[in-house]
Amino acid sequence: MADGELSGASLGGEPGGRGGPEPEPEQLVRSWQEGVDLCSGIYQHLKEYVPLVLCSGSEAKPAEENLAYQKLLQTLEWYLFGETPADGFAKLEQSNSSSQLCGRVFKGGEATYSCRDCAIDPTCVLCVDCFQNSVHKNHRYKMNSSYGGGFCDCGDVEAWKTGPACKMHEHGASEDSVNSASQLPVGLAERAQQLFAIIFRYIIDMLIWTEDKELPLGLQPREKTDSYFCVLFNDEQHSFEHVIHSLQRSLGCSQREAQSHTTLIDREGRRAVKHGTLQSCQETKLDVINITNSVFQSPLRVEILHSSVVSHQNFALRLLSWLSQVVSNSAGLRQIFCEVVLNQEPESDQPCLSSRLMLADAKLWKGARKAFHELIVCSLLMETEYKRLFAIEFITHYKQLQLEFVEDDHDRNVSVTAQSVQIFTVPTLEQVLLQAYKECHRLLSQCTNECSQRDARKQLNTLNMCGHSISLKRYLVSREPVSIHLPLSRLLAGLHVHLSKSGAIDKLEEYVPSSEFQVEKLMDYPLRCLVLMAQVSADMWRRNGFSLVNQAFCYRKVKWREEMFDKDIIMLQIAASMMDPNRFLMFLLSRFELFEVFSKSPVPRNKDVIQQTNVLVEELLHLIIIVVGERYVPGVGHVKKDDVTLREVIHLLCIEPMPHSELAQSLPENESNETGLENVIHQVATFKKPGLSGHGVYELKPEYLKHFNLFFYHYYKSQQTKAEDEQKKRKKQSNSNEALPPPLPPPFYSTFVKVTSILSCDVLMLILRTVLQRAVDSTGRLWSEAMVQKTLHLICMALQEEQRQLEGGVAEEDVNFDVYLKATRVGSSAVNAESILSLLEKLRSVPQLDAQKDMIIWTLQMFEAVKKLREKSSPCSATEAASQKTNETTQDEDKAERKRKAEAAKLYRQKIMAQMSAMQKNFIESNKHLYEKATEAPKQETVRTEVDSITNAEDPGVALGPMQGATAAEKIILICILCQEEQEVKTDEMAMVLAACVQRSTALSKRRSRTITNLGDDCDPLIMHPDLGCGTHVGSCGHVMHASCWQKYFEAVQNSTRNRLHAELPFDLETGEFLCPLCKALCNTVLPVIPQQAHNLDSKDTETVAQILTLSRWLQNVVTRIIGLNASDSKGLQLFFPEMTSSENESKLMQASATSWKDAVEFRSILSFGVQSPIKYSKSIVEMLQLFATAVFRVGLKVAPNEADSRVPLMAWNACAFTIQSIENILNDEDKVLFGSLPDRQDLSLRAVLQFAASQRVVASPKVIQKHLTRLMSVFLPHLNVEDTWSILDIDFFHLLVSLVLAFPSLYWEETVELQPSDISCAFNNLYLFHLVTMAHIVQILLTSTTDCPMEQDGEESEESQSAAELYEMLREYTSRSLEYKPHGCYLWNCVKCGIFPFLRCSALFFNYLLGVPPPEELSKDSSEGQFEALCLYLALPTNLFKLFQEHKDIVSPLLQRWCSDSSVQSFLKGERTTVQYPRERNQLMELPEDYSCILNQGSQYKCSRSSDDETKNLALCMFCGAMLCSESPCCREEVNGEEIGACVAHAINCGSGLGMFLRIRECQVLLLAGKKRGCFIPAPYLDDYGETDQLLRRGNPLHLCTERYKKLERLWQQHRILEEITRSQDMNQVVIGLDWQQF
Repeated sequence: MADGELSGASLGGEPGGRGGPEPEPEQLVRSWQEGVDLCSGIYQHLKEYVPLVLCSGSEAKPAEENLAYQKLLQTLEWYLFGETPADGFAKLEQSNSSSQLCGRVFKGGEATYSCRDCAIDPTCVLCVDCFQNSVHKNHRYKMNSSYGGGFCDCGDVEAWKTGPACKMHEHGASEDSVNSASQLPVGLAERAQQLFAIIFRYIIDMLIWTEDKELPLGLQPREKTDSYFCVLFNDEQHSFEHVIHSLQRSLGCSQREAQSHTTLIDREGRRAVKHGTLQSCQETKLDVINITNSVFQSPLRVEILHSSVVSHQNFALRLLSWLSQVVSNSAGLRQIFCEVVLNQEPESDQPCLSSRLMLADAKLWKGARKAFHELIVCSLLMETEYKRLFAIEFITHYKQLQLEFVEDDHDRNVSVTAQSVQIFTVPTLEQVLLQAYKECHRLLSQCTNECSQRDARKQLNTLNMCGHSISLKRYLVSREPVSIHLPLSRLLAGLHVHLSKSGAIDKLEEYVPSSEFQVEKLMDYPLRCLVLMAQVSADMWRRNGFSLVNQAFCYRKVKWREEMFDKDIIMLQIAASMMDPNRFLMFLLSRFELFEVFSKSPVPRNKDVIQQTNVLVEELLHLIIIVVGERYVPGVGHVKKDDVTLREVIHLLCIEPMPHSELAQSLPENESNETGLENVIHQVATFKKPGLSGHGVYELKPEYLKHFNLFFYHYYKSQQTKAEDEQKKRKKQSNSNEALPPPLPPPFYSTFVKVTSILSCDVLMLILRTVLQRAVDSTGRLWSEAMVQKTLHLICMALQEEQRQLEGGVAEEDVNFDVYLKATRVGSSAVNAESILSLLEKLRSVPQLDAQKDMIIWTLQMFEAVKKLREKSSPCSATEAASQKTNETTQDEDKAERKRKAEAAKLYRQKIMAQMSAMQKNFIESNKHLYEKATEAPKQETVRTEVDSITNAEDPGVALGPMQGATAAEKIILICILCQEEQEVKTDEMAMVLAACVQRSTALSKRRSRTITNLGDDCDPLIMHPDLGCGTHVGSCGHVMHASCWQKYFEAVQNSTRNRLHAELPFDLETGEFLCPLCKALCNTVLPVIPQQAHNLDSKDTETVAQILTLSRWLQNVVTRIIGLNASDSKGLQLFFPEMTSSENESKLMQASATSWKDAVEFRSILSFGVQSPIKYSKSIVEMLQLFATAVFRVGLKVAPNEADSRVPLMAWNACAFTIQSIENILNDEDKVLFGSLPDRQDLSLRAVLQFAASQRVVASPKVIQKHLTRLMSVFLPHLNVEDTWSILDIDFFHLLVSLVLAFPSLYWEETVELQPSDISCAFNNLYLFHLVTMAHIVQILLTSTTDCPMEQDGEESEESQSAAELYEMLREYTSRSLEYKPHGCYLWNCVKCGIFPFLRCSALFFNYLLGVPPPEELSKDSSEGQFEALCLYLALPTNLFKLFQEHKDIVSPLLQRWCSDSSVQSFLKGERTTVQYPRERNQLMELPEDYSCILNQGSQYKCSRSSDDETKNLALCMFCGAMLCSESPCCREEVNGEEIGACVAHAINCGSGLGMFLRIRECQVLLLAGKKRGCFIPAPYLDDYGETDQLLRRGNPLHLCTERYKKLERLWQQHRILEEITRSQDMNQVVIGLDWQQF
C-alpha cells in the first residue's frame, strides 16, 4: 500500500483508545461466535488487515499504532470481554484483587537493591519504590545497576527471611489464595482460553517461521505482490561504526540515517533497511555482504522477507506486549494463560506452547526475545504452581538451551537461559527438582576410572623406616598422570566433616565398615594433587608453561580453595586420624619421592636436583604443619564459623593494614555472597579514616598479634614473607625477641584427635633429627634455612601439645605424648646418634642461622618448661610461674642487651653529628664571604630574589597616589631546569621563561544558560560582561628555563614524536603543547619573566603635582590628549563628535565643569607632569613576549595565530584580569589571607603575567593601544560618541580597570619619541583611573544589588549611611524614581561594602604585583577584622567610599545622569531584563545528595526526550550545571562543525568552554573531558562506610558523599587543573589515551 493510502486508512477511523463501541468490531465478533471454526475466523481477519495496517516494515508509526489497535487489537478485546473493551477492563479491575507480588521487570541500568540481612540469596532484589517502602531500607543492603530482564521480588515469601512485602504490597492477595480464574465473569474464562491458545499459536508460527516469501496456511494473501524488505540482523561481532559505514556505502544514505538504522538494529535485533522489489533487495543484500565480508569477520546477516511476512511478524511482537498487558490486569486471566501455554496438547508429540517458543529462543532476534521474556515474568513466574510447572519444563530442555546458548552470539541477559536465576534459586523449587531428578546421584558412582584399574595391576612396594613398614603401589607424581580435579574425594571430605560436627560419625560403621573403608586410597588422590603443587613450587614442571601455573594459582585462590585445597587437607586429616602416624608419614615421603632422602645417606647430585629436593622437603614439612595445626574448620576443631573468619582476618592484617574491599576479596563467600567480615572486623581491628585521597584501612589490634601463625596455610609465599618481615619489625621496635612461635591451636574433635600423634611418632623424629643434623654439619647442601625454620615450628607444636596434656592434670604415666623423651633420647645408630635437644644447642652457633637464633632460644625454653612439668617439681601453677620466670629472665637479658646496643648506637650518632657540625663551622669561618652571599637568598630550589633595601620606616603602605610607597628594583636569580645554569633576570639579557598553560574557563560564571560568544574572528573582547561567562586563564607550574633551552627542548620533542608515527601522546604538538620537562604538567606556551622596576616618588614634586593635578584637571588633560592624538588628519574632532562642529565639541566639553574646563589647554599638557624613557628589552625577551601574546590570543579567541591582530593586547589584559580574579576567588574560598598565601612558584607566575600584560607596547603598535584606550575611556568621558557604547550593567569593572591602567601609558607616546609616564605621573594616573572605576562600580552595585543583603540595626546612622542614602536618592532622581526606595542608609552601606569587597581585593593584588608596593600587615593576617579599612588604605580610598562622589560632584553628576538614563538600566528597573548582583555568587559545583542511591533513583526515572525507547541510558550528570545527559548514546549526539560528537562533549563546549566534569551514574565515577580528544576517569566523591570508592558499583555497598573529596574536585575545577589532571592520567595510563572520548 502506498503511503497516501495508509494515511487515508488511518484517518478513516476515530482515534484509538478503549472508548465507545464501533459497529464493525461488534459485527465481526458476532460472526466469529456464530462460525464453526474460531481460529479460521481470526486468521481470516488477520490475513486481511495485518499487511494493510503494519506495512512500514520497521517501527510502527503513531498512525500505524492507532490503526492497528482499532482494526486488530480492539476486535480481539471485543471478543474477549463480549462487550466494549472499556467496560470489560473496568469490570475486570473492580473484581481483581491487588497482588502481593510486585513483578516489576527491570530495564537496563535501573537501580536494584538487595538486603544482606534478609535476602535468601543475592539474586533476590527490590525495585526503587518497593525498597523505599520496605523495612530493608534500614538494614544492611547492596545497590547495583541492573542489566535488564530480571524482576522485583517484593512479595515473594521464598525470597526473604523477613519483610517479604513492602507497604504497597503487604495487603495484596497472597500466592496461596483461591483460584482467581473461577471468579471471572461468566463466559470470560472460556473465551480467554480459546483466544489465548489461538493467539499464542499464531505468535509461535510467525516468530519461528522460516519461509522468506510465503506465509502459513490460512494467512496467505489472495494476490502476491512484488514487495519485499531487506532486513539486517544484529550480531556481536561487528562494531557500531563498522555497520554505520557499511550501510552508508551499500544504501547510499547519510550518516544520520545509517546511524538511526544501526541504533534500532542494536536495540531490536533487526531492521528493515530497504523496501522495494525482490531484485532491488537482492542487490542491496549482495552489497552489504560484500562490504562486510572479510578474512577476519563473517558478513552481516541479511535476509530478504516478503512485506506480508514482516507485517505478521511485527504484529506477533505487538501481540506479545498486548498479552503482557492483559494478564497483568487480572490474576484470573493470568492463570488461564499459564494453563494454556503449559499444557501439552493431547495426542501430540510436540512440547507445550511455552516450550516450543523457548526452544526457538536462540533463533529469535533481540526484540522478540525481550518481549517473550517479559511475558514469562508477567505470567508464568507470578503464580507459584505454574512457576513450578514452568521450572520442570525449563529443566527438561535445559541441556539443549545451554548448548544453543553457547553457539549463540548474543549476551546472556537476552537469552532465555538467564531465567535460570529465577528458578534454581527458589528453595521449594530446588526440593521439587532434586526429588524429581534424584537420578543425578548416579553420576557420582561413575567416578571410578581407568587410573584405578591400571593401579590394580601394579605390584606392591614395601617400605621400611624406624621399624615400621608400609606396602604401597609405586606411583611417581613427577612421571605419571595426575589431576587437580577430584570431586569425589572432596565431596566425601565435606560429608565426613558434617558427620563429625553433627555427631553422626559414630554410626558410620553401620554403613561403611572400617574393613571396607580404604582410607589410603581415599587420601592418595588428594595427596597426589598436593605433591603436584609442591613440585610446581620446585620448578619441576617448567616445560608445561602457564597452563599448569594457572591451575596451581586457581587451586589456592580464595574463590575455589574451600572446595579444592581445603578439602584435600581435610581428607589428609581424615586419613591421619584413621592411620598409624608412622605409616601416614611414610606414605607422604613416598609420594613426595623423598623416602631415600631420609632413609639413606645423601648422594651428591647436581645443583638443580639438590635445589628441587630442598624445596620438596620444605613443602613436606609445611604440609605436616598444616595437617596437624590447621583445625579452624567446624567439625575438625572446636571452632565456630566466626572463629574461622576471625583467624583469616588476623592473618591478613598481619601482612599490612588493608581496606575493607581487599579484606572482603581475600575471604571466601558463602551461598549468599557474604564473608562474615562485618561480624568480626571491629573486634580485631581499628578503622583508620581516609584522607583526601586513598581509602580507609583497618589496622590489627596489638592484643591479637599473639594469634599469628607464620605458616598459615592460606598464605601465598609472598604474603608469608611480608607478614614475617612485618611481625619481626614490630617486635624489634618493641625491643622484644624476634621469635615467631606457633599459637596454641584449638582442640580437635574426638574424631580427629588422633592426628596429633603424628607429632610424636618415630618417623617424624627421624625427619626432624635429619634436618637438624644436616644444618649443624653445614657442609652439605641438602638443607636450607626455611627447612630449619619449619622444623623448629614443628618441634614447638609438638612441645605445646605435650604441655597441654601435662597441664591438663593427667598423671605422667597416662601421658601418651612423649615428644620430650624422644627428642632428648640418644640412639645407637649413626642416624640418631645425637638427640634433637643437643642438635638444637649446636644450632645456636651456626652463623647461617643468625636470623633464627631467637626461635632456637624459644624452642629450648619450651624444652625446659616441659621438662619441669615432667619432673613435677612443683604444682602446676608453680611450674608455670617458674617457666614464666625463666622466660622473663631470658627476655630481660635480651632486652638489656638490645637497650645497651641502642644506646651505644645513639652515642655514636651524636658523636658523628658533633664532628660534622664542627667541620661546618670551620668551613663557614674560612669561606665567610661565600656564606654571606648564600644566606641572602630565601630557601628555594630554583628561585632567588634580592631587593635593594631602601625601605622607609614611615612607609604608610599605599599603592596609589601621592602617598605611594617606594619600591626597589627587583633582582631575580633563577636556575634553568634544563641546563642547571644560574642567571639573573635582566631586561637586556637572554629571556628566562616559565612553562605555562593558557586555557579558556567558565569557572567564575554561575550563568550557564548564556551561549559563549566571545570567540572567533568577529569577537570584540574589549569589555568583559560582569557574569564572567568565559575568560582566559594563565597558569604555570613555576619551572623556569632559558628561552634557548626551551626552544631546543621543544624541537627535540617534535623530532622524537615524528619517529613515533603510531604513538598516542597526551599532548598536541600542532597547537604548541608540550610537557614540562620537570613535573610533566601540560603546557602550551612559555611566559617570559620580567623583573619589576624601581618606583620612588620625590616628596616635594609630589606635593606640587598634587596641588595642581586634580581629578578635573587630569580628566581635562586626558580628553585633550585623546582628541589631539586622533585629530592628526583633517577630520579632527569628527571622530568623537561626527554630528557637531568644532565649537560645539568645545562647548560640550565645557558643560562638564564650567569652572575647571573653561580655559583652553595644550595638547601636550599631560606630558608636563613627568615623562621618562621606556624600558628596553632584549631581542630574546621581545620574541618570548610576542610568542606568549600570540598564544593567549589564539587560545582565548579560538582563532588562528596572528601577531598583527589589534585584539592581541586586549586578550593579554583580559587574561591578566581573569587570572587575578580566579586567584582571589580561590583564596576567598579557602579562607586564606590575601597576601602571603600563594606558593613561591605561583607568586612568580602571577608577577610574570602582570609584567607581561604591562609590556604590550612591545607586542602592539601605539596607535592600536591608543584606539583601545579611547574606547575604554568612553565609559567615563561624558557625551563622547564612539562607535560602541556599553551599559554600566554590562561591564566587569575590574577587567576595565586592568585594561585602562595598562593601556594608559600609550597616551604619552609620540610619533618620533618613545616616552612613558614618570613615576609621579603613573601614581596620579593610576589613582584617578581607580577612583573613576570604583565610583562606577559603586553605582553599579546600588542599581543592581540592594536586595537580600544583611542589614545592621544600629541606633543612629553613621556618616557612611547618610552618604549612601544621599547618593541613592540622587540615583532615584536620575532614574525618574524607577529605582526602589530604600529608607535605611545602613542597609545601602552594607550592600556597597559587601558588593565592592571582591573588587577591592582583586585591585590590591593587581597593583601589588604591578608596582611591588608592600601591603599593610592587616592584609597578611588571618583575622577578617580591619580588612576593609586596610584595603582602603592600600588603595588610597577613604573608608567612606561615598566621599569620592562628594569631592568630585561636578565631575560625577553628568556621568551618573548618563549611566542612569541608559536604556538597559531602565529595562532592568522595569523588570524586563536581568543582570548580575554583587557580590557575585561564588561559583560551586552543583549540590549532590548525601546518599548515592538518590542519584541512582533520579537516573532511573530520567526519560530522554530524544529517545523513543524506555531503556535506561548511560547517564552522566554535569557537575557544573546539573544537566542530565545520555553519554555514549546515539540519541543525544550533536553535530558541531560537521562532526558528530557525544552529548557530554557537546555540552562541555558551551558549559565549560570545552572542559567538562560529569558524574557517570551507573559507573559511579567522574568523567573529566577536555575537548574532543582528551579525557580520563577518576573516582566519584562517594565513599562507603569503610572509606572506599566503588567504581562501576562492583561491591554495591551504600555510598555517601564525602564532602572533603567533593571539595577537592571543586578546587580542581576552580584552580583550572582539569586539563593537567587529564594529561597526568593519560601519561600514566596509556589505555586511557586509546578511548574515543569524542563519543562520550
